[in-house]
Amino acid sequence: MNELNPVMLAKGVFINNAWRPAASGRVIDVYAPAEGRVFAQIAAGTAADVDAAVKAARHAAEEGAWSRLTATERGRLLSRLAVAIADHAEELAKLEARDTGKPMKQARADIAAASRYFEFYGGAADKLHGETIPFLAGYFVPTERVPHGVTAHIIPWNYPAQMFGRTIGPALAVGNATVIKPAEDACLTPLRLAELAAEVGFPDGAINIVPGLGEEAGAALSAHPDIDFIAFTGSPEVGILIQTAAAKNHIGCTLELGGKSPHVVFADADLDAAIPVIANTVVQNAGQTCSAGSRLLVERKVYEEVVSRLNARFASLRAGSPEMDLDLGPVINAKQKERVESFFAKASADDVGVVAEGLVAEGVPAGGFYVPPRVYGPVPRSHILATQEVFGPVLAVLPFDDEADAIALANGTEFGLMAGIWSTNASRAIRVARKVKAGQVYVNAYGAGGGIELPFGGMKKSGHGREKGFEALYEFSTLKTLIIKHD
Repeated sequence: MNELNPVMLAKGVFINNAWRPAASGRVIDVYAPAEGRVFAQIAAGTAADVDAAVKAARHAAEEGAWSRLTATERGRLLSRLAVAIADHAEELAKLEARDTGKPMKQARADIAAASRYFEFYGGAADKLHGETIPFLAGYFVPTERVPHGVTAHIIPWNYPAQMFGRTIGPALAVGNATVIKPAEDACLTPLRLAELAAEVGFPDGAINIVPGLGEEAGAALSAHPDIDFIAFTGSPEVGILIQTAAAKNHIGCTLELGGKSPHVVFADADLDAAIPVIANTVVQNAGQTCSAGSRLLVERKVYEEVVSRLNARFASLRAGSPEMDLDLGPVINAKQKERVESFFAKASADDVGVVAEGLVAEGVPAGGFYVPPRVYGPVPRSHILATQEVFGPVLAVLPFDDEADAIALANGTEFGLMAGIWSTNASRAIRVARKVKAGQVYVNAYGAGGGIELPFGGMKKSGHGREKGFEALYEFSTLKTLIIKHD
């Protein structure tokens, strides 16, 4: 994998189950994060390609074969795609690892999760039921969940395969036709997954993909007047642009915009269980995870013990290339590496100490975007390490005095995506969990098993709306009420 293979040439944009050249005729170079060299090209889709994809999706949603399938038939297609992904798991994992730089074991887990999304929503497609409402005499009033129509999906580069399943799985299950704009930094698995979907029988126009730059293809898709709903995962800054575009067309959107998620460790916590999980949640995917547990809030009386254990844990961690299959890989690109290193520099300038650190493994390619995993502490509560999302393998440790202080500290950022509470006192753990402002709160666990069945989304500047689980089917559908007078 270190040797640069011939560049994978762009296939174009994927519309109506076929590849076509991008209208611009341009391509975008894709860099392998482990090497810092170009290894692939994708099409530079623009507004013209987005318009063609939306037209194809509209036809599929309203007139084409996709619109005539029953919920059970849609579910069977999703289930077939789940099997196809599992059958191509190693091929997809290698592509995902090369494209994102993550270790092979992580890439394999991501492909398994992508398959599971389609398996879950394949089984759920015909389980979305309406209700009947007691009303006036002589009336029968049922409700039903119906698809929005054409849904737009703008997905990030950190988990391209997983995000493909997470966002279009429920949209397709309900009956929407989809247009996906994947991230230009890493999108090769979604492109391959679209091919597999065509191979297992998805009708023309159900799944359309327009790769390209965010300011071109992404902006055109979010502002397109014939889109009925938008799903976006990315930065809060871009989330504002997406929500503004949706508002101009009077359509809804789900936004998942990252976090600064805390682990709250009380003195009675089982540290043998907690420390490995805490370390993993900040180094997984090189910390480039919206739900990363990047703040560690520790009751003051066990602060030194926790730091000592983290020091031992991080000393064994290594960043390496995908085929080394170590604890973490490189960050996605040079810009992200510079961002992480800017936090290192700020901490050094402010005399915030490094209390634990891993290493970059020997023998990694010289041009790769590697940074060592680090733990800083004690971090001042107002410091950027405690308040801003690094999106890198960096953990900030902050001591707290008592339960009230822990809750205030946990809620003391603009974000509210996830949290973990660590305590053997069940009453306190539940009490604190209920007071923490986050969309998901774990007790004596964190991010278990990918959480495909568990509704996921944020509060505050972490966004709104819910993905994953059955709840996503409600996001990607709308309620229709029929009022029938029969007497």
